[in-house]
Amino acid sequence: MEGAFCRADTRLIETFGWDGDGFRRLAAHLARARGSAAALGFRWDAAAIAAALASVAGKPPLRCRLTIGRAGDAEVTTAPLPPAPQAWRVVIAAERLDPGAARLRHKTTERGLYDHARANLPAGVDEAIFLNTRGELAEGTITNLFVRRGAALLTPPLASGCLPGILRAELLASGRAREEVLEPGALRDAALLVGNALRGLIPAVLVGSRPTTDLR
Repeated sequence: MEGAFCRADTRLIETFGWDGDGFRRLAAHLARARGSAAALGFRWDAAAIAAALASVAGKPPLRCRLTIGRAGDAEVTTAPLPPAPQAWRVVIAAERLDPGAARLRHKTTERGLYDHARANLPAGVDEAIFLNTRGELAEGTITNLFVRRGAALLTPPLASGCLPGILRAELLASGRAREEVLEPGALRDAALLVGNALRGLIPAVLVGSRPTTDLR
């Protein structure tokens, strides 16, 4: 059962920006959350979600975090959204992802692995990139991964163990990106970018790797 990994207090998460006039990519975020709710057995209460969103106020731009409980209850928390650095520094995470794990297909509060990796980022590093248990590139802790090879923008397929990100879906649908299984050597041989719906695409630089064969 797909929802077996969820605890009673597990919540769905969607994170998006608010610019004072509206929420960025809100329809896509709600569609993803609704799909996860159906797959995981969460109640979908559109009125509760609308009420939570209506409570948002503050000086834009804001980072908004919508969470939805199993009973359909919804909450939104906000924080200022500072400008993104021109480039992020990234490392290879020590942990590996199981590409067959159902939890990777849904954005929920079951984020212990990701939170642990972020808590252990070296000083001055912005993101950690996960490999899966097959040794393929998968995703970052809060971003999808992209590499630019010539004119092509490549991103790992969902089968490699990445979240179906909103920005990722947009780039695939528009033809700006295509899926390809990526080996760690791609981080050395092509331009690296990370991205999500909140920040957009961000150039990235690999500043370290595990002392293993990860980058062969």
